[in-house]
Amino acid sequence: MRAVQVATAGGDFELVEREVPQPGHWQVLVRVAACGICHSDAMAKGGLASAYPRVPGHEVAGTVEAVGTGVSQWAVGQRVGIGWFGGACFVCTPCREGDFISCVQRWVTGLTRDGGYADYVLAPTRWPPCPTS
Repeated sequence: MRAVQVATAGGDFELVEREVPQPGHWQVLVRVAACGICHSDAMAKGGLASAYPRVPGHEVAGTVEAVGTGVSQWAVGQRVGIGWFGGACFVCTPCREGDFISCVQRWVTGLTRDGGYADYVLAPTRWPPCPTS
């Protein structure tokens, strides 16, 4: 698949070829139809992603291409959207206080997991999502 990634913190956006990822437990594979551009994409470029290389993009719209094990609420062919917030751990202090957006281990599409600047993207279907690259 084609993907636009940032290979290193502070690096340029680059078009690369990657293997199509396969959905794991509680994940769906989404064929990307569109992905918006947002300030967090500059954050990924600027060095705030959790690891590199990283594919930015969290404003994703597409169609479910494949479902992983444990997924019952989504089906191949359904239209979906993927946003910035990808889940919380539910065990850290902010989570125990109900402040999930401040989770110390939160998953963020395009910053802590690959995003929608690609032909395909993996998305969690429940919290906590299975960790991915």
